[in-house]
Amino acid sequence: MLLQQSFLGSVVGKPSLELKASNGSRTVMKGAANKLAGKAKSATKQAASKATQSAKKVAKKAPTSPPKGARKTVRSRLGWWGPDTAESGSNPWYGPNRAKFLGPFTSPPDYLTGEFAGDYGWDTQGLSADPKTFSRYRVIEVLHARWAMLGALGCILPEYLEKFQGIKFQEPVWFKAGAVILNEPLNYLGQDNLVGARSIIATLAVQVVLMGLVEGYRVNGGPLGESVDPLYPGGWFDPLEFASDPDSFAELKVKEIKNGR
Repeated sequence: MLLQQSFLGSVVGKPSLELKASNGSRTVMKGAANKLAGKAKSATKQAASKATQSAKKVAKKAPTSPPKGARKTVRSRLGWWGPDTAESGSNPWYGPNRAKFLGPFTSPPDYLTGEFAGDYGWDTQGLSADPKTFSRYRVIEVLHARWAMLGALGCILPEYLEKFQGIKFQEPVWFKAGAVILNEPLNYLGQDNLVGARSIIATLAVQVVLMGLVEGYRVNGGPLGESVDPLYPGGWFDPLEFASDPDSFAELKVKEIKNGR
């Protein structure tokens, strides 16, 4: 009897042990699956976070439209040099679809391609047909335009300062100021100890020497090295950072030559 009970207990107890073992393995497998799912979820979150950060960096680097009321650059206003520039022809100052001196009735010569600022397709005398001559005339025109703008300011400023600011000049009227040197030393800004030029010849000689040194430096470079373009700011000579933005710089070139002319 005892042997039968022990035999029956052993037979009945085996399934319960197997059931416990299977439940334990299921629990272990479920825990491992949960861990793997958690790791996959965290990896997905990290990947999404990295993608979002990289997208933000790209968005920061990408050109955006300026805020309302801010000064728009050429790029933001017209999309210069963008991927569709050649197709849209939206550039108003450069290229084949630029503004021309007679509008749609202008037929510019082949050598005026709109590469440089101020090219309106007008050259009835063929002055720019030769590339070397054109390069020389271009430099001469820009330099004369700059001196003309400075001269216009010099004509107006002395009279304005004397009339409205109370600054006394020997002769504020520009076409009379040069004759002062014939009778007395020519001072600047009403200061007796500033320059005090007494001789026209000496004044001319000093100007020739100083301008020669400046021009030599501009064309051939100097201790600071050669400039990127001897005619415009850039490289080592750009204290006001005019050339820092290519789009704004191209617009400034057009404004300069238009005002100079």
